[in-house]
Amino acid sequence: MSAKTILSFVLSLFCSWLIVADSLSTVRANEAAPCSQLRGRVLDPNRAVIAGARITAMRKGIAASSALTNANGEFSLSLEPGEYTLQISAEGFAESLVSVRSMPTTFEPVEILMQLVGYNAIVTVTDMAGVGTSAISSATKTLTPLRDLPQSISVVSREAIRNQSMQSIADVVRYVPGVTAIQGENNRDQVVIRGNSSSADFFVDGVRDDVQYYRDLYNLDRVEALKGPNAMIFGRGGGGGVINRVTKQAGFASLGELTFQGGAFGNRRLAGDFDRPINDRIAFRFNGVYERSGSFREHVDLERGGLNPKLTIVAGKQTQVRLSYEYFRDKRTADRGIPSYRGRPSDARISTFFGNPNSSFVHARVNLASTIVDHQIGKLNIRNHTLFGDYDRSYQNFVPGSVNADETRVNLSAYNNATRRRNIFNQTDLTYAAKTGPLRHTLLAGTEFGRQLSHNFRNTGFFNNAATTISVEFAAPTINTPVTFRQNVTDADNRVQANIVATYAQDQIKLSRKVQLLAGIRFDHFNLKFHNNRNGENFNRTDNLLSPRAGIVFKPVEPLSLYGSYSISYLPSSGDQFSALTASTQTLEPEKFTNYEFGAKWDIGQALSLTTAVYRLARTNTRANDPNDPTKIVQTGSQRTSGFETGLNGSVTRSWNVLGGYAYQNARITSPTIAAPAGARIAQVPRHTFSLWNNYRFDGKWAAGLGLIHRSDMYAAIDDRVVLPSYNRADAAVFYTINDNLALQTNFENLMNKKYFINADGNDNILPGSPRAVRFALSWKF
Repeated sequence: MSAKTILSFVLSLFCSWLIVADSLSTVRANEAAPCSQLRGRVLDPNRAVIAGARITAMRKGIAASSALTNANGEFSLSLEPGEYTLQISAEGFAESLVSVRSMPTTFEPVEILMQLVGYNAIVTVTDMAGVGTSAISSATKTLTPLRDLPQSISVVSREAIRNQSMQSIADVVRYVPGVTAIQGENNRDQVVIRGNSSSADFFVDGVRDDVQYYRDLYNLDRVEALKGPNAMIFGRGGGGGVINRVTKQAGFASLGELTFQGGAFGNRRLAGDFDRPINDRIAFRFNGVYERSGSFREHVDLERGGLNPKLTIVAGKQTQVRLSYEYFRDKRTADRGIPSYRGRPSDARISTFFGNPNSSFVHARVNLASTIVDHQIGKLNIRNHTLFGDYDRSYQNFVPGSVNADETRVNLSAYNNATRRRNIFNQTDLTYAAKTGPLRHTLLAGTEFGRQLSHNFRNTGFFNNAATTISVEFAAPTINTPVTFRQNVTDADNRVQANIVATYAQDQIKLSRKVQLLAGIRFDHFNLKFHNNRNGENFNRTDNLLSPRAGIVFKPVEPLSLYGSYSISYLPSSGDQFSALTASTQTLEPEKFTNYEFGAKWDIGQALSLTTAVYRLARTNTRANDPNDPTKIVQTGSQRTSGFETGLNGSVTRSWNVLGGYAYQNARITSPTIAAPAGARIAQVPRHTFSLWNNYRFDGKWAAGLGLIHRSDMYAAIDDRVVLPSYNRADAAVFYTINDNLALQTNFENLMNKKYFINADGNDNILPGSPRAVRFALSWKF
């Protein structure tokens, strides 16, 4: 039986299950259902309790139950399982609407933050399973409904991360239209967003986290992909977009959970989440993870662990302090994949390791400490966020190279690299709600100060202490040849200091119920000092960057938004990792990214949203060889990405949740660069990607998931010589709830056991996809 036949059968069976289960659920809905207790807590923007707030649960427009919060801001409602809209009102606060739905046998505790009257924001809900994110603050630094943001933004919630057993940032972006994960030499997270590759456009709670390492998901509330240039909010870089990790915060709704996971290829993982109020003003949360796993790749394994304690302190009615410290360590085998042959991935077994696995490693040690202070003075909110990061990261790897004509020999090279970086950033934001006649404003003004000190060191591998390249048998490329690592002529040994001073201002203007405007501008003073330890050279480069942003939102009806936007971002000539500054490059102007975007966002129901966007993103000032003097560099190169994307996220019915989308991208070189001629396709940007995850709950005990992924072919490198073939992949999951405290989950990756290739790092470092793999998880809530 062919794979297509099996896949068609699985899809038909799944659709049949949906129809039958939906019918059964309709019958059960008409039967008497036992009541569950919905408990929660209502807080103001500074997390002080709100006593006397009225909560009314509405179902199909009819009030089902109501309650008042007590002196501790707590409430309890007795409700039948199902979907409800909570109406929350309190004197001096804007009335809020929140959608909730029950778990199989009970409701999760909810924590509701209300906003002051006149403040342009909506309520946010935390610590509640099954609720999608309807508003974020990272895009504008003010809590704003996603529907009111003139920008394409994809949010992957912790519920989606759990349901799909996502293990990495690469797993997350698989369901984000317009974003693909690439190999990153298999030692770091690296993504291509709208045709622009970056290993530095990663943020945590809105602050830069740009060192190259593999991030874990154990302490995350959600992952946000903000697409298009974002310099007005995030500063330099971010030309294609940014990835922002939003961490879990200590709250005042008690919870505890342990998850035990095991599966194919020696997968073993333990994660814990513990949240408790110490008293009515202090809450403590602790997230931890430990994993030790193998791989379908021979001799490849990993070991990682993380600890993240947090405190939330309500220091009076107007002030809240949040403290966090994270220690994270990741150790794994450095694995560069397999080489190519005649324009395609070679015929090597997908498990074959090229090089010496005993001398291949990736080590990362990360310490992150942050303090957030929020203070409310009437309609003015003052927020200060400080993040200190200490990173120690190194790797040593063997790199497969060209294969000979009859595919019997392959070249190998080797090197190691180490980076030590210390970051400190401080952001201060002032937001104020104001009115000028009929216009309503949400004003933002802020500053950012930062310092990044990096030490970089690289060695080249000399086989038998002589040659930098060795030819080995293609059929037996796993070697133990002695290698000496020492500095070659061009290897790095430098110290780089980056100093950042920025200020920004923004106005979100509500002209009427139907029209909103967004306008902002940011000024960055970016100074880079580069010292070459090898020859004592010093270089200095200062850029003053002005990054505007403008957008308009038109709402013909309340659930539908049509928008247009324009934004600019810059990338200094030293690159996103400050890798080098020379006498030639220190004179170069920053690269410029200009984005035009139009789109629509439609909240089909209270829990389902459909988004679309069409855009054109131009990258200019890229480097090119001077046609009159090849020894000189001119900045006449350019590239352009034109595309369309659409996303679907939320609940189709009470039992059926979906997440996914489609993206079309045409990314090409428009003027010759150092790397490629005009007309070349940008590497690792597929024309078409599609992904859709379905999660269906049959009853109070059983649920199932089915995911479909398609990626069209793409080039491995900018020279367009090697093609990574297109592929289709199906994933699945089965969920069983034992009782209120215990739940089982089984995930199937690559259900049809297809052979495919995920991504690459150049033409000869191609990463195969995993064969069929199964993971089991047991979750215990206490």
